[in-house]
Amino acid sequence: MRVLGIETSCDETGIAIYDTEQGLLANTLYSQVKLHADYGGVVPELASRDHVRKTLPLIEQTLADAGLTAADIDGVAYTAGPGLIGALLVGATIGRSLAFGWQVPAIGVHHMEGHLLAPMLEERRPEFPFVALLVSGGHTQLVRVDGIGQYQLLGESVDDAAGEAFDKTAKLLGLDYPGGPRLAKLATSGRADRFQFPRPMTDKPGLNFSFSGLKTAAAQAIAKHGDDPQTHADIARAFEDAVVDTLIIKCQRALEHTGLNRLVMAGGVSANVRLRAALEQTLADLKGEVFYPRPEFCTDNGAMIALAGAQRLVSGYQEDLSVQVRPRWPLVELPAI
Repeated sequence: MRVLGIETSCDETGIAIYDTEQGLLANTLYSQVKLHADYGGVVPELASRDHVRKTLPLIEQTLADAGLTAADIDGVAYTAGPGLIGALLVGATIGRSLAFGWQVPAIGVHHMEGHLLAPMLEERRPEFPFVALLVSGGHTQLVRVDGIGQYQLLGESVDDAAGEAFDKTAKLLGLDYPGGPRLAKLATSGRADRFQFPRPMTDKPGLNFSFSGLKTAAAQAIAKHGDDPQTHADIARAFEDAVVDTLIIKCQRALEHTGLNRLVMAGGVSANVRLRAALEQTLADLKGEVFYPRPEFCTDNGAMIALAGAQRLVSGYQEDLSVQVRPRWPLVELPAI
């Protein structure tokens, strides 16, 4: 089955074609970073309008890249949530309309299920069951995964997600949008021993996260020690180290709690180099395995949506023609296949 995937949940328009026998056939992505940079963050109305302009041309380009026509598509998958409601409606409306015109089934995909399954795009794929760390700008969750749609939430952030905390701290440091990757780059020139920030909620049992306090610690350090370039780099390093250590500690607890030794990491923050290296070392020490997608599939993309949609369509799961999106949508509400 060949599935066209459409991702428009936030500020990136992603289109891809996934074949259940041949794998990923084509993948295109348009980022709105320049559009939102002057505002220091995503402006929902501007994001929606840009998706309207870009989605259909990108679909045409992706079909051409794959050497296919509409007649070769067997199904359409689009992001139905969570995300910005206007942006979601663009992808959902286009996806449903194309499926109706092409007379193929369409399915709304959960954005975080797409991230969770993104490592399946690689040659080295995890087997069920495993623990998943979903870490992005909007979510930080630990999930036990026994199969597609078989999810048990183990822990989540009670305030800011890790990626959100990265972006907010980057803004305090005067870094341009998108801040998270820029903070990580700045941290490479920071000294690891100058500042020591707390590892929140690691001194008590449980698998929940809290990152808002780290932002406050960074703000206090900036106010107290000044804003020279080296101080900013040192603060960035201390902040990144605190986030990485916290995630590692919680992942270890989740593996111990479940008795599993396979960990999947996905979402935008999973592209962080220091986090990847720390998880690899941790899982090696535990004689376990860690899986994550290549960096281009860590951030929002159409490939993960096409893959996730294909798994459900192949299983026989279908939906009616109504256009429904869910800006908030708990992952555990998804049906198992």
